[in-house]
Amino acid sequence: MIEKDKGRLEVLARIDEYEKKGWFSKDVEEDPPTIPLTPDKVDYLNKKLKNKIATFFVNVGAKRFIKNLVKNGQMIIKDVKGIENFEAIQKSGAILTCNHFNPFDNFAIHYVLFKYMYKPGKQVLYKVIREGNYTNFPGIYGFFFRHCNTLPLSANFSTMKNFMTAMKVLLERGEKVLVYAEQGMWWNYRKPRPLTAGAFKFAAESKVPVLPIFITMNDSDKIGGDGFPIQEYTLHFLPAIYPDESKTVKENMEIMKDKNYEMWKEVYETTYGIPLTYSCDSAE
Repeated sequence: MIEKDKGRLEVLARIDEYEKKGWFSKDVEEDPPTIPLTPDKVDYLNKKLKNKIATFFVNVGAKRFIKNLVKNGQMIIKDVKGIENFEAIQKSGAILTCNHFNPFDNFAIHYVLFKYMYKPGKQVLYKVIREGNYTNFPGIYGFFFRHCNTLPLSANFSTMKNFMTAMKVLLERGEKVLVYAEQGMWWNYRKPRPLTAGAFKFAAESKVPVLPIFITMNDSDKIGGDGFPIQEYTLHFLPAIYPDESKTVKENMEIMKDKNYEMWKEVYETTYGIPLTYSCDSAE
């Protein structure tokens, strides 16, 4: 029997603590200090030829890597529900939101969307990532993070100005951008967490829909290298939420954010057959 990984046990303990305190957007992983990202270090729209070439080869490698995860049973896709909701917004720019509980959760989305994307003349899926994921990793992992259609956030004002400009360009030309509106990754946490406003600000300002995705999971009979059961994922693609043209950006942000959370909550309660409750007094 494989002993449970000490680091994962510590993360689970922090998740319990943070839920009790209502710290839902706080990161539970012990990541190293972030290296600041300056404007000259990121080419958000992939304008440079060397970055276009690197992105092409990274996407080919990433597609092979993700398919091998499924083939080898390291990532298990049990079911996909509501894919017609993605098909309905294929021609529109859109923000995709998903609960964030594993480094593989975006791989699961990629795997399901391969038939729609990553083909000649087709779109790719852009991902908003934390600054440290872009700047901190050396070697091959860092190369992949920097060239896999990622849009890193930054504490640098000038860099974030470029980020916001790029976001508008991508959405206006019909791209799909995955944003983790819960922020920090909570490992194997099954509940939806209260959402932050950023994803909905992007959608409201660019007048594009938000497509909520919620992944539910159950233990498989396979034990991973960390001593925990590998999870079987069911991906729920939910109906798109559109901004109301009669309302302000701020009003739309709040309405869309609340609607997204309620849709996730309904999936959680229906799938697991239990009401959504938290150990803290308030989820606000």
